[in-house]
Amino acid sequence: MIRTAKPMRNPVLSISPEVAEALDGDRPVVALESTIIVHGLPRPRNLDIARQLEKAVREEGGVPATIAVLDGRIGLDDDDLQHLAEAEGVAKVSRRDLPVVLARGGDGATTVSATMIAAHLAGIKILATGGIGGVHRGAAESFDVSADLHELASTPVAVVCAGAKAILDLPKTLEVLESLGVPVIGHGTDTLPAFWYRSSGLTLATRCDTPAEVAAVLRMQHRLGYAGGTVIANPIPEAAALANADVERAIGEALVAAAENGVAGPEITPFLLAHLNDITGGASLAANIALVESNARLAARIAAAFFEN
Repeated sequence: MIRTAKPMRNPVLSISPEVAEALDGDRPVVALESTIIVHGLPRPRNLDIARQLEKAVREEGGVPATIAVLDGRIGLDDDDLQHLAEAEGVAKVSRRDLPVVLARGGDGATTVSATMIAAHLAGIKILATGGIGGVHRGAAESFDVSADLHELASTPVAVVCAGAKAILDLPKTLEVLESLGVPVIGHGTDTLPAFWYRSSGLTLATRCDTPAEVAAVLRMQHRLGYAGGTVIANPIPEAAALANADVERAIGEALVAAAENGVAGPEITPFLLAHLNDITGGASLAANIALVESNARLAARIAAAFFEN
C-alpha cells in the first residue's frame, strides 16, 4: 500500500469529518468540482444530480468530497450543497478568482483548476468532472485558453473526464497538453473522447484498460515527484453517446448564437451548453449527466486501486 505524508491542514479548508478520516487513513477520496452544479445543470435537478454523483463514488468504495467556496472557506456538507444548488449569483471560481473570493468571504463554485488547487491542499489525488476546459475555437484571435490546462501542468491531481468539451478546439487542446508535458491516458480507448461522443479521432500516446493500470502510472508519478497532474480520458457510456455529426451541427448553431449575443469569456461555456441542450431537445444534458456519473465511478475505482498493495 502506498503511504502518503499527511499535510498540515490549511486554515482555509473546512474538511468534513468523513473526508478527514478517510484522508488520515489512506482511504480513497474523490474530489468533485462544483461549477457543474451551479453553472452546468438546470435547477432543481442540479441538487439531485450532485447527490447522485456523491452516491456513485460511495457505491464504488470511495469517499466523495464536493469542493466549493462558502463564506470564505473551502469545503461543504450536505446542507451547504443544497444552499449552493439553490443560491443566486454564485461566482464561477477559477485559479485567478480563488484568493479574491476567499479573502472577501464570498461564495463560489469551483472550476476544474480551482478544484485541483483545493484538492491538492487537502491531500486528495483524484478529481472527477465532466470534461476539462481547453483551447476555444477561434483562440488564434481571442487567445481564449482555459486555466485548466496550465493547472494540469503544475498541480499533482489526476482528473478523470470524458476528454475536453466538444465545443472546444480539440486538436489544439491536445497539442497544448502535450507541450505542457501533461500525460493523457485513454481509459479503454486509443483516442481522445469528445465529451458527448466517444471519439474525436485524435490518437493518444497512452492507453490503460483497468483502474489498476491507471493507478500504477499515478503511483509512479508520485514516486518521481512530478509537479503536474494527469488527464484520464474516459469515453461516455455507449448507450448515452450522441452522434458526432449531430453534435457538430448543434455546436455550429450555438457558436453563431453566442457571436450574435456578444457572449465571450467565462460566460461562453455555460451559454453554449444551455444552447446545445435546447437545440438537442435535452439529449446533450442527459448525455452530460451519464458521462459525469461514469467518470465519478471510474475515479473512485482508480482511487481505491491507488492505495492497494
